[in-house]
Amino acid sequence: MSLPPESSPRLPPNLRVYAIGDVHGRADLLEKMLRMIEADHLGYQGESLVIFIGDYVDRGPNSREVLDILTRYRGRLRVLTLRGNHEDILLRFFQDHSVAPGWFHYGGLQTLRSYGIAIPNATQDFDEIFHLQRRLNDIMPKEHRTFLENLGYTARYGDYFFVHAGIHPDIPLESQTPHHYMWIREPFLSSMKDFGFTVVHGHSIRMNPEIRSNRIGIDTGAYATGRLTCLVLQDADQRFLTT
Repeated sequence: MSLPPESSPRLPPNLRVYAIGDVHGRADLLEKMLRMIEADHLGYQGESLVIFIGDYVDRGPNSREVLDILTRYRGRLRVLTLRGNHEDILLRFFQDHSVAPGWFHYGGLQTLRSYGIAIPNATQDFDEIFHLQRRLNDIMPKEHRTFLENLGYTARYGDYFFVHAGIHPDIPLESQTPHHYMWIREPFLSSMKDFGFTVVHGHSIRMNPEIRSNRIGIDTGAYATGRLTCLVLQDADQRFLTT
């Protein structure tokens, strides 16, 4: 077998990373993926790290259960969780009723229902939205709120940069904003720029993992397709686990 080219992105020695794409309320797929990762890890003597790149809530039916799993995980592997745009808008909902219509449209109704808050359809009535804000604030477990509020935006290991949505190709990394990290699509997705690292991201759904010269997209639309994707990195090797 030929050796990978020296220019291939690499992780530091003795480190394996499992990067998991957008979960979106699919607790069933998350549990399955964690079992797959635990099995894959057996026999490996180095350090392993599981990185979630955000969007744990909305769209799928079991956002509350997903947060239960993430806040209670006591597996053998170290876990790092990043913030996606859906966590961002959920937190904003507690403070700003104006985000409610957009959030409801993009999966917030499913999140409310997962916490036992019955709401048949979206509403723009201020009094109803205020009531929903208070209900969710009262019902959401403290550990869920703390988890959401303490999510980071990025991580870097070796030649890989992990982020939910991407980065702006025309802005220096030190000047990027959380909005770029959580919400960007273009011009990031079409950029061929050499960032000096490979960006591992979700946010933009593709039927299969998208491998480009400067990025790897791992959002395969789990909430709709049943395919939750995990990118496995070690040294210069890249492979995938899929539910």
